[in-house]
Amino acid sequence: MRFTLIDEVLESTPERIVAVKNVTAAEEYLGDHFPGFPVLPGVFMLEAMVQAARRLMREQGRPRMVLGGVRALRCGNFVRPGETLRVEISLDGDAGASEVRFRGSGNVIRPDGSTDTAVSGRFTMRDRHREASSAERSHP
Repeated sequence: MRFTLIDEVLESTPERIVAVKNVTAAEEYLGDHFPGFPVLPGVFMLEAMVQAARRLMREQGRPRMVLGGVRALRCGNFVRPGETLRVEISLDGDAGASEVRFRGSGNVIRPDGSTDTAVSGRFTMRDRHREASSAERSHP
């Protein structure tokens, strides 16, 4: 099962991307998270940031990036149906030939226009192709 957690890219430069996920009551996973109090899971907020970073890397000719690691991830406010998660991802530098570092944050935007931080942190993305090549070399 694959979840698309980016509905629209609002801005994109070579170093930064801003995208949104509109959370609706029709989201399948909300039935279990949590019964009677549906909220976007924290891991899905992280995945929205990763998907935005992947789009940024694809525009730079690096289409096969996967999550490498996460540091200092903080989840703040809930994102409920009818609200929007706005993620902003910035390049934070290369961590080597096959890794790229990012800073990311996500704000919940409520129907009344108020906003609060929902998630923030740093993460790395790795070149999936390079990892596969390394594995193939080590296994005859």
